[in-house]
Amino acid sequence: MYNLAFSKPNSSREKFLNSIEEVLIALRRVIRATDLHSKHLAKTTGLTAPQILLLQTIRDNSDSTIGEIASKMSLSQATVTTIIDRLEKRELVFRERSKEDKRKVHAYLTDDAYNILKEAPIPLQDHFARQFGDLQEWEQTMIISSLQRVAQMMDAQHIDASPVLDVGLLDRHDTTIDKLAPFLDKADRDTPPHK
Repeated sequence: MYNLAFSKPNSSREKFLNSIEEVLIALRRVIRATDLHSKHLAKTTGLTAPQILLLQTIRDNSDSTIGEIASKMSLSQATVTTIIDRLEKRELVFRERSKEDKRKVHAYLTDDAYNILKEAPIPLQDHFARQFGDLQEWEQTMIISSLQRVAQMMDAQHIDASPVLDVGLLDRHDTTIDKLAPFLDKADRDTPPHK
């Protein structure tokens, strides 16, 4: 199964191979959980996780500029602007220039956006953040260093990534249930997404 360039005694080698499998299974579960949650969000709200997080950030930081929103989400202003463009087309967000400083643009939610947020499932990363916050500091440090090492072992440490648990591009607009149909169970395919 794994091509290892060194020899180990049989029992050691088996233990080593089992450890590799456990790591790969855990990684696969993280990827799969993220993917399933993304599909669940798309099915129930018609939005991506970054879009939901952006709506929440606007709701929780009233009268913020787009730059401030980008900073709070640790995303580039260009990415946030693209996501806002998509949400504005769906009439979930609108922009207004500041009356005091015309260079500043603020983003606000529409009533439809507030209604979606009331019914939307808790984002996976909020669930993760709550449980991570309950850990001891040494456990948090251990998880961070382990995951950073895993990223390095996969030559992924230089990949640009944002602190958002989602699959694919953050500013994508492809959330329609029809595009997800091949991945969903029959019961899920028959249930239309929330508009």
